[in-house]
Amino acid sequence: MKRLIYYVEKGNGHYEPFYEYTETNVGIDEFYARQLCTYFIMRGTQYELVSNEMEEDVEVLVLKEMGRNLSGEDEKNFRERGIHIEFRSPNERENYRLLSRIPCDTHFEVIRYLLKNVVDIPSIGQMLVTSTEIDEDRGVYVIYVTEMKVS
Repeated sequence: MKRLIYYVEKGNGHYEPFYEYTETNVGIDEFYARQLCTYFIMRGTQYELVSNEMEEDVEVLVLKEMGRNLSGEDEKNFRERGIHIEFRSPNERENYRLLSRIPCDTHFEVIRYLLKNVVDIPSIGQMLVTSTEIDEDRGVYVIYVTEMKVS
């Protein structure tokens, strides 16, 4: 059985197991979508992905704790309401302004967005991706985007 295990880096080469998923909890498509997110939010704390590893049939994500998660504008909880992506401004001064939300049928659809440097947001157009996260507390993927700069 495949497993996805999050570890938190504690310093001096010490890593503490933090959270685990198995194929009975989530599908393989969600395993891969989670691995593409640069940030992870859980229990009000933000973590940054520092390493993405594999060991036999185990997917290992090593995180660094960044501190309390700052809430953005108009946050909604999507737990038990399907798969969703939010597109937000990466600017804290703008309170991580919500630009758009889209529902997705599968995590493979989410993966398509997470793989891109430039995404085409419905009703907005193309924008440059600055970072991605899985907000476990709210059950939503968040993609932070900014205007494309024309040179």
